[in-house]
Amino acid sequence: MAFGANGNRDDNAPTIDGMQFSCQPSQFTDESEALAMAEARGEHPVALDIDAVENEFHWHDFQSTTYIVSGELTIDVRDTGERFVCGPGTVISAETPHIVHRETSDGYRAVFGFDRNPRELTMPIDKPADTHPSLSA
Repeated sequence: MAFGANGNRDDNAPTIDGMQFSCQPSQFTDESEALAMAEARGEHPVALDIDAVENEFHWHDFQSTTYIVSGELTIDVRDTGERFVCGPGTVISAETPHIVHRETSDGYRAVFGFDRNPRELTMPIDKPADTHPSLSA
């Protein structure tokens, strides 16, 4: 499920391979505002510093919203070749199961709004691309 700037479900959000995905810049100004947005949406927010990353194509089996607080995160979508460069104030929303993507960054801080208590997430968080549910359809 993707959300619009007002925090409500956005049924007109862009879709990639039939799954809602949005990357909206300039949605908040600081971490406290990002935390408040996540809480208002009923998410379980966690603020984290992410070290430099360049991972393989993967997907996630949970609903999440990422609020970029500082730094920059680049997301490459495997099946479409699209690239999203997300800086401070950007809200990234993706429904479950996530599109197959990879992430590149020199490091960033973000609030992650999960659809469940983060302790309930299955490991590994980054699921191998070749196990995506779309392959069994």
